[in-house]
Amino acid sequence: MLRSVLAVLITVMAATAGEGAEVKILAALAVQDALGPIGASFSRDSGHSAQIAYSTVGAIRQRLAAHERADVVIVTAEAAEDMHRLGQLSDPMPLAATRTGVAIREGATAPKIATIEQFRAALLAARSVAYTDPKSGGAFGTYFAGELDRMGIAQAVNAKAVLRRGSHQIVAAVASGEAELGVTFISTIVSTPGLKVAGPLPPPLLGVEGFSAGLLTGSTARDAATAFLAALRSPASDAIWTAAGFETAPMRP
Repeated sequence: MLRSVLAVLITVMAATAGEGAEVKILAALAVQDALGPIGASFSRDSGHSAQIAYSTVGAIRQRLAAHERADVVIVTAEAAEDMHRLGQLSDPMPLAATRTGVAIREGATAPKIATIEQFRAALLAARSVAYTDPKSGGAFGTYFAGELDRMGIAQAVNAKAVLRRGSHQIVAAVASGEAELGVTFISTIVSTPGLKVAGPLPPPLLGVEGFSAGLLTGSTARDAATAFLAALRSPASDAIWTAAGFETAPMRP
């Protein structure tokens, strides 16, 4: 009898030990359209649970600096390399990239933006321009604010700017008519009904933004987190990235 009870307890303990782990992922807002389905598929198929929190890259780094626990981060390639140099992240794994461009509403006349001079004129002529608020910690918003200053039009554009937190809020502002133009990631534009891409940003402005993933050195679910990283670049996941407007092959500006 005692042996039978012990056998049952051992079986229960073994089953409990084999239960899936929770993988906490901090991810850039820009990858949400692709990462959501990938995370759901991983949770369904692996037995582990992918818990994804989206934020700007700057906010993600602030959360980690405040000692928030997480297992995986998905941020811009530049930020991932910096975190790796600081010893916060294992070797970053390139995931996907998207080009940066201009969003307009379906039916609207696309402005000419093939050259930096045309793009500058289009920004000045637009009734309103949406882009990521640099104060929110968005990497592209900080970069674009600097480019406006270098083009000498920061004051004019910011007087009519519709500043938002991340690419999804930018395209929402354009779709609602609150902003005439939206400067953001093309992957988010093509995923939004009612919008179209007026064109990519002209050289020498940032043409491509790559995103990388990595295992945080303080992860408490390393095996499950490693499995999640592998799932991010499976053939099925590559198809999801592509459908969401990203490119998984190396991209040139």
